[in-house]
Amino acid sequence: MGLCALVGACGDVAGDGDASTTTSEGSTASVSATGTGESTTGVADTGTSNGSAATSSTSIADTSTAGEVGGSTQAVDTTGGERLSFVAVTFNTGGHADGEDDVADEWYGNGLSWIPAVEQTQAFFADLQPDVVVFQEVFHSPDCAEIPVEYHEGYVCESWSEGDPTVAQVILGAGYQVACHLGKTDKCAAVKQTFGTFVGCDSDFCLDGLAGGEVEGCGSGSRIGRGVIQLTAGGTLTVVNVHGTSGFLPADQLCRVAQIDQVFVDLDGEPAANGVLDLVLGDFNTDPGRAAFTDLSAARWNDFVGDDLPFHFVTDVGPDAQPTYAGLVNIDHQVSDALTGTCWHPGITAGTDPVVDFDYFDHVPAVCDLTLR
Repeated sequence: MGLCALVGACGDVAGDGDASTTTSEGSTASVSATGTGESTTGVADTGTSNGSAATSSTSIADTSTAGEVGGSTQAVDTTGGERLSFVAVTFNTGGHADGEDDVADEWYGNGLSWIPAVEQTQAFFADLQPDVVVFQEVFHSPDCAEIPVEYHEGYVCESWSEGDPTVAQVILGAGYQVACHLGKTDKCAAVKQTFGTFVGCDSDFCLDGLAGGEVEGCGSGSRIGRGVIQLTAGGTLTVVNVHGTSGFLPADQLCRVAQIDQVFVDLDGEPAANGVLDLVLGDFNTDPGRAAFTDLSAARWNDFVGDDLPFHFVTDVGPDAQPTYAGLVNIDHQVSDALTGTCWHPGITAGTDPVVDFDYFDHVPAVCDLTLR
């Protein structure tokens, strides 16, 4: 796909038309953004390299700080005992194989679907065993039913049948629970079930399992998805998957501004991030460290995330950050109000291998080892 502009001027899975919605009680997050299609491209950001990641144990003790989550009081450790510690990944899996551009784009929305890429990505996650993962542009296998059979060969549709797991489940393997955005089957979050489970999701896979809301004029479905994880060690973790609208025109920027406001101001009557124990991560489709003077949405991220603000970047950000997309920008990030850690990027961070050994993905995942501050 290539770099379309300095800040996320590419696309998402198969273009949507405009859609309208209100996102909260008494508050409407809407912008006029005619001509804004959906599709995305980007890269993982580069955090402080640790060279590799290992599965982390999780525990919360001496629960002394409480906050409101979904109407009930939850607590996390801020005093003694072992701290919450885990591995989180954000990965935009959009891409295509050489020679397959037309098929991948027209029928699979460039979502992860080509069998060799699926198999090597499965091996990557089998080695990593992360606790929390968010995906953007991951192919939803039940859509195979709508794809003509002549375009199945070489893709997951080749052997898919009704009832089979979808791609996100395949690449993560057993033991994960997957929940997707409202009206967006290509954007999903996953949690290892030994780490926790999504509140309100009672099966291994939940379509429309994350809270969200559309932004008028910015495509259909919700590009912000909030899931509350009930931790096996006690307490909750709120995970917010972000897939900002692509493009660098003023209308595209305003779409992203409205989506950022869903994260921090109002998604569905309350912010997506609730200010207790939050992890906000995904493909921002803008570079907050480089584009703040040219992109309203980059500047808007910096209104909420920074050294002297409640939220901070866990991934590296700024003009001196090692670029992880097309050698120019950092648009995939992890942000938190209560977690800190170190991040690495397969094939970019020294001593690490890429997810696949051929050209396929437009993004490099950001893998972060996180702990309570």
